[in-house]
Amino acid sequence: MAEQNGMEKPDLQALPTINDRMTFLYLEHCKIHREDGAITARDLEGTLYIPAAAITVLLLGPGTDISHRAMELIGDTGISVIWVGEHGVRYYAHGRALNSHSTLLEKQAKLVSNTRKHLDVVRKMYEMRFADADVSGMTLQQLRGREGARMRKIYREQAKKWDVSWDGRKYDAEDFSASDPVNQALSAGNVCLYGLASAVITALGCAPSLGFIHVGHEFSFAYDIADLYKAEVTIPLAFELAAEEPPDLPNIMRRRVRNVFSETKLLERMVKDVKYLLQESQPQEQQEVVYLWDNLKEHVEYGISYGKYEEEI
Repeated sequence: MAEQNGMEKPDLQALPTINDRMTFLYLEHCKIHREDGAITARDLEGTLYIPAAAITVLLLGPGTDISHRAMELIGDTGISVIWVGEHGVRYYAHGRALNSHSTLLEKQAKLVSNTRKHLDVVRKMYEMRFADADVSGMTLQQLRGREGARMRKIYREQAKKWDVSWDGRKYDAEDFSASDPVNQALSAGNVCLYGLASAVITALGCAPSLGFIHVGHEFSFAYDIADLYKAEVTIPLAFELAAEEPPDLPNIMRRRVRNVFSETKLLERMVKDVKYLLQESQPQEQQEVVYLWDNLKEHVEYGISYGKYEEEI
């Protein structure tokens, strides 16, 4: 077999951290390949070169054709890939984590599986939405009720501000055009928010499926994290654009959401918020760490023989 050209697979330490990357890039109607360390997107107007390690999420819209070599580079550099239909909101794949330790994943699993600690994380998530309100004495049912009232108020305020008709969050994933303009904009913007949340979670080595408020779905934790920012990012933009009535609302919404991501440094906030929720106080170095589990010492050193020569057969 002929030798393949291209850059060598990068070490994890050589990759930019999740904080230093662009949020997401949307491509459609093009052929995607790779040239050394860059992803190339070619259409009738020419070729675009995209530094692979500078992207967090790659949204692939209709008419995209991607090569195996490009996917290899995407996997090695930790990019999350989302295939979407013309107006779809489907998440299909993600790249590898940008770290090589399981510290946060282990903490996430422990918090999810312990009822008291699980509830503590849920409370922290609601506290982040309710600003300075004290929710320590509220039950989970009361918290859900208060959150529902908060969201209904936000929707009403935005509808009044932009003089847009609003009859609730209604959408059909199989029929995008059946929704009103506000709901179309919300769907288009939220998929970008879910993609960014999934990318951050994966890059930190956590599991998108182990959620706290949302459970039972492969992206439950991504929905948890994304919900922290909808009131300040996608909801105001959706009503504003619905009032403006642009000719290509989904595309305009994606671009405006991307601008807000950059202006508010949302990617950096997500990283900090995920670590805060999972109680990580000390940064972890990116290094290869493997231990052997031990029921008495928690873990013991890997890579040495624990057998005695006289016991060998």
